[in-house]
Amino acid sequence: MKKRITIHDIAKMAGVSSATVSRVLGNSTYPVSAKLRDKIVKLAEEMHYIPNMIGKQLKTNNNMTIGVIIPTISNPFYASVMLGIEEVARKKGYHVLLGNSLQDGKIEEAYLTTLFEKQVKGFIISSISDNKKLLMNLIDLGLQVIAIDQKIDLPEVQQIEFDYRRGGFIATSHLLEQGHRRIAYVSAPLNRPSRQSIYEGFLDAMQQAGAQDDEVLVQIANEEKEIYDGIYEFENGKALTANLMDLDQPPTAIFACNDLTAFGVMNELVARGLKVPDDVSVVGFDNIEYARMFTPALTTVKQPNYEMGKLACTMLLDKLNDEAGDSMDVLLQPKLIVRDSVGKL
Repeated sequence: MKKRITIHDIAKMAGVSSATVSRVLGNSTYPVSAKLRDKIVKLAEEMHYIPNMIGKQLKTNNNMTIGVIIPTISNPFYASVMLGIEEVARKKGYHVLLGNSLQDGKIEEAYLTTLFEKQVKGFIISSISDNKKLLMNLIDLGLQVIAIDQKIDLPEVQQIEFDYRRGGFIATSHLLEQGHRRIAYVSAPLNRPSRQSIYEGFLDAMQQAGAQDDEVLVQIANEEKEIYDGIYEFENGKALTANLMDLDQPPTAIFACNDLTAFGVMNELVARGLKVPDDVSVVGFDNIEYARMFTPALTTVKQPNYEMGKLACTMLLDKLNDEAGDSMDVLLQPKLIVRDSVGKL
């Protein structure tokens, strides 16, 4: 393996001091002759010199890197959030380091510690950890945090929330408006505020419609897979739907906690020879890109995920550059996207 080229190697080749090379390559205004400057730049190019960014950041205390911690990039919702974050960061000259917590609070805390040790002073995080002691300690040490998707109850943390409860309500109301009464809600464990809020919105709509107890069907997974990925959501949707369709009186409509789960619901229904929406209607949540590609196209609740990423990064960089002004939390609103997976009863 080749040895990494340093400014000391270039200085030796140029016959100058390391400080002179550092000034030239760092675009310092320190006076250096044009001939010498050109010689140093040419040597750096020929020797394939790559600056040590961490060393530079330690020296200047100016870190142009932000950290992002999400449950998993395999969920298209978070992939879209990341694209929004990266677009803003790239335009502002920042780099993004990504960590997948895989629904594990200990992994989340390990990423927080490691990235902070690397002088990363700003984080965008969808937190699943119940223990916020580490985060509080890091904030006291100067860490700036924007919370997305999941609320963090700390006054120092600026929130970009989504009205999940409202989303659950409008999705269920749509099914009720189409004449459905026996409606099921299927979900991964209610161990995250977002999932709990969607479920509460479902119950709100059913209660407001005067639904009887036997018309409110709920299937919630008991545990989450240790290694979290999109396939888990899909398989969970299939398994929970199998339970529902084995009932003496199965539902005429199923509302899933997210689109990946809804795809599993639809897959299980088709495997049983049932048609969507002729036999059973299905609604998802998130409006990921695949929702309109599926057959039939999925009716779902839109979260502005890409926009959420852009907004989160803009807010974080404003905080890091002391341009935030009065910090205010943001509550994004849901929108029902009506497609082909819901039919009138």
